[in-house]
Amino acid sequence: MHHFELDEWSRGTSRLHRLDARAKIAGLIVFLLVIAFTPPAAAHWLWLFGALPLVELVAARIPLTRALAFSAAVLPFAAVFTLVQIPTRGLAEAVALLEKSYVSALAALALVGTTPLPKLAHGFMSLGAPRFLVLVIQFLYRYLFLVSEQAQHMRLAAASRGSNFGARFRRRRLSAAGGALAALFARSYQRAEGTYHAMLARGFAGRFPLAQAPAFTKDDFGYILLIVIASLSIQKVVVLFTQWSL
Repeated sequence: MHHFELDEWSRGTSRLHRLDARAKIAGLIVFLLVIAFTPPAAAHWLWLFGALPLVELVAARIPLTRALAFSAAVLPFAAVFTLVQIPTRGLAEAVALLEKSYVSALAALALVGTTPLPKLAHGFMSLGAPRFLVLVIQFLYRYLFLVSEQAQHMRLAAASRGSNFGARFRRRRLSAAGGALAALFARSYQRAEGTYHAMLARGFAGRFPLAQAPAFTKDDFGYILLIVIASLSIQKVVVLFTQWSL
């Protein structure tokens, strides 16, 4: 996934994009809590929860194939805990954990993909998240893109010098990987320091203020209510299907 793609998604113009970030964060928390309290015995039907974030992604005009693939990034980490749980809790609970992890990642992507980072950070702070933690996340998000961009520039420079053809050149490139990594972080650090000084020169005082403070509307309240009703309804259907299959 290109590091600009998520930003492009978050700056859309759909109705979901225009909702207050606090409403979408509250909706995500409700959705995650409902999934967490759904019995693991319903492993065969937990995929039904994916319908809600999929509807949001379609409404926000976010490419489904890209979103589904990007959400799969959590599966390797969830698979580790799944393998650990199989001997003690059984296969059903392990599969349920895997399904819950993927659906939760899809729901989180629906939030991040429809909310620009400044609005998302402001929403978390308004809901009581620690200011220092939000600030660290913002810097981490921005500087990871900086490191990624610098790595792409170095890769393009290496390719233009003919280092991407022939087995001999590939072996040289592998042997020089340590030096390239050190150069990458050195250059990224220089760019990050320059970025920070530029922010200070523009009056940065430890926070990223919004140009206009958002206000809660009836659409935001309606969205939260809709998420609550939809999440509980899906949970009820999942439990009923599980009891019927037993």
